[in-house]
Amino acid sequence: MFNKYIKLVIAAAIIVWAVYEFTGNHIGNGISLVLLAGIFVFFYFKNEILLLAFLRLRKQDFAGAQKWLGRIKNPQSALVKKQEGYFNFLHGILVSQTNLTQAEKYFKKALKLGLSMSHDIAMAKLQLAGVAMTKRRKREATNLIAEAKKLDKHGVLTEQIKMMKQQMKKI
Repeated sequence: MFNKYIKLVIAAAIIVWAVYEFTGNHIGNGISLVLLAGIFVFFYFKNEILLLAFLRLRKQDFAGAQKWLGRIKNPQSALVKKQEGYFNFLHGILVSQTNLTQAEKYFKKALKLGLSMSHDIAMAKLQLAGVAMTKRRKREATNLIAEAKKLDKHGVLTEQIKMMKQQMKKI
């Protein structure tokens, strides 16, 4: 994994090389180099380690996802702000299996840093509502569930929201 600024420097150097190839009438080489530079720009905005951790999490391989996340030593300098939000979001999901207090901190930090997709924000708020329910904070949990329901535009989390509301009645 390269630092986020090194990725941009490499992309700029490749673009300069591509311009040189274009001026030398090597159009195919220039186009290939522009596409290669595009990969580095893509990895500036979407960190490759986070993408691999998401793939591991999709396969329900929590240990593998934790291993990939462990490779990011200093997220403040290695990641863009939204990527750092997703870094904390993934840590929150992984830690929620064992330590709810620590997971709550990760989810709150992820929401503070920002998540780009509304269903990810809804999932983080729903997880925070679950933590609030286990700590007997019913009002906070109801507010978080309502916010998650507003953010879930595609109905991905409707079943989980219904289950949470049913559990709220028991408290």
